[in-house]
Amino acid sequence: MLAPLRQRLGDAIFERVAGADGPRQRDRIHLTPGPRWFPDGSPITRVHGDHSMYVGGIRALLVQSMHPVAMAAVSEHSGFRSDIWGRLARTSTFLAVTTFGAARHAEQAVTAVRTIHERLSGVTDDGVPYRVSDPHLLAWVHVAEVESFLLAHRVYGRRPLSAADRDEYLAQTAVVARRLGVLDPPTSETQLRQVLAGYRAELRGTTAAHEAVEVLMNRPDLPAPVRPAYRALTSAAIALLPPWMRSELGLSAPRLGFERTAGRALGGAVVSTIRWATIPQAGARHVTE
Repeated sequence: MLAPLRQRLGDAIFERVAGADGPRQRDRIHLTPGPRWFPDGSPITRVHGDHSMYVGGIRALLVQSMHPVAMAAVSEHSGFRSDIWGRLARTSTFLAVTTFGAARHAEQAVTAVRTIHERLSGVTDDGVPYRVSDPHLLAWVHVAEVESFLLAHRVYGRRPLSAADRDEYLAQTAVVARRLGVLDPPTSETQLRQVLAGYRAELRGTTAAHEAVEVLMNRPDLPAPVRPAYRALTSAAIALLPPWMRSELGLSAPRLGFERTAGRALGGAVVSTIRWATIPQAGARHVTE
C-alpha cells in the first residue's frame, strides 16, 4: 500500500530538484559508459549522493549570500527571484555530472560554466565593479558550498565520513574547483577553516542578502502540501548556521538553543522521509539519491 505513495512522493521531489529534464539527465549521467573523475564509493560520491544535500544546499545558499559582491552577482545574473527552482536544478545537475558522470561530460559541464562566468560582470550598489570569473569570488562560492555539504552530511548523512575521508572529500572537490577557476582551493579541513576565516571581514547581511533569504524562506513556489516539509529543511539549514550569521541575515531567535535542537530534529525527520521516498529505479539513480 505504501509503494504508490513512495513513488509519487519520490517522483515529485526528484522533479522539483532536478527539473523537467531530470529523467533524461539522470540516465545520461549514470548510464553513459566511460571513465569518471571519481570512483564510486569515494567520499565525494558519498556526500553528493546523500539526502543530507537537501539541507546542505539550502545552507550553502544562505552562507553564500553573506558576501556582498557574490550576492550582487547572484542578484543580477542568476534569476533566483523568478526561477529559484530552475537555478537549483542547474546546480544539482552540475554537481551530479561532475561527481557521477562520464569524464567527457564533466569536462563539458565545467567548460560551459566557465564560458558563462567569463561573460558576466557588473557593479554592486556600493559602486564596486566585479567579474563573476574573479577567483576570489569563485573561491568563496566553493568554500561556502563544501563546508555546508560536509556539515550537513556530518549531522544528517547516512554514513558520516571519518576525518581522513573529509579531507579526501575536500581534495576531490578541489579538482572541480580548480577547473572552474579557483586558484588554491582547500584540500583539508584545516585549510578550509583558514580560508573561511580569511573571508570573515568581508561578510555581512546586505539588503540583497535579506531579499534572497525572503525568497528562499517564504516564496519557494511550492504546492501547499509540500511546504511543511520544505520549511523543515530550511529550519534544519538555519540551525546549522553560526549565531552571528543568523543575526546578520535576520534569522536570529531568542531561544537559539531550542531553535537549533528543534531545527535538527525536524531536519532529521524530513531527510529520513525523503530518503525513504526517493528509492532509485531499477537501472538508474536519482540525481540526488
